Amino acid sequence: MRRQRWKRRGNASSEMASYFDSIPHEPLMDQIGEHISDGKVLALIKSFLKQDVLSGLDCWTPVRGSPQGAVLSPLLATLYLHGLDRAMSTWGYRMVRYADDFVILCATREQAQEALLRVRGWVGASGLDLHPEKTQVGDWRKEGQGFEFLGYRFEAGRRRVRKKSLMAFKDKIRKKTGRSRGHSLGFIIEDLNRTLCGWFAYFKHTQGGELKRIDGFIRRRLRSILRRHKKMTGRLGKSLADHCRWPNAFFADHGLFSLQSARVLASQSR
Repeated sequence: MRRQRWKRRGNASSEMASYFDSIPHEPLMDQIGEHISDGKVLALIKSFLKQDVLSGLDCWTPVRGSPQGAVLSPLLATLYLHGLDRAMSTWGYRMVRYADDFVILCATREQAQEALLRVRGWVGASGLDLHPEKTQVGDWRKEGQGFEFLGYRFEAGRRRVRKKSLMAFKDKIRKKTGRSRGHSLGFIIEDLNRTLCGWFAYFKHTQGGELKRIDGFIRRRLRSILRRHKKMTGRLGKSLADHCRWPNAFFADHGLFSLQSARVLASQSR
């Protein structure tokens, strides 16, 4: 892949339209056959693709696509689209792809538009289509021209957690910090830390005060639980009195993993 030192002013981002429903079986099996010669393995993969689909009382055998959400589907997507990776590299473009989701980094908007035309041609010849709503050309440094990729939102020159990913994460926190949980604070924090550590390992590259705000959200949830433990009325957990009663240091002393503190330590280590 050719690497060039430039400020990325243009980017083309896209996703295949219903990729896991439209991937052609025969070309895919031909590509797999170039790497695997074991007949039993090939037969197993083919049976995976040809497994019957049951919807209500209707049953049919698919002739295209692979089961979305199945463990083998992302691997098959990566294999089938490897030709696109090689083509973009040959044409001099820098593309970042995961399964059927990809971003092409360019120096200018004109180059990004040209890259998108080349991708459309390759995709069309391969029996696929680009997702009309998720295909765009823009300057990610400008407001309103950003794009989402693998859980992140890239816009105005910043990396943030996309709203959908953030909402899903907060829902997990809410389930672990329900006021009706009859566990001790130590048990709840230990349970939380497993989720927080894993989430931070992936989203530690987010910018801005997002991690600090999430830390505050978690502590407010815990203060609400402590109010219930002490049989206090109300469930705010975010009043000044509650903050003084259970300050941030209180939760740090009890071992609560802090996303913001972990970010600071990670930045210092770099």
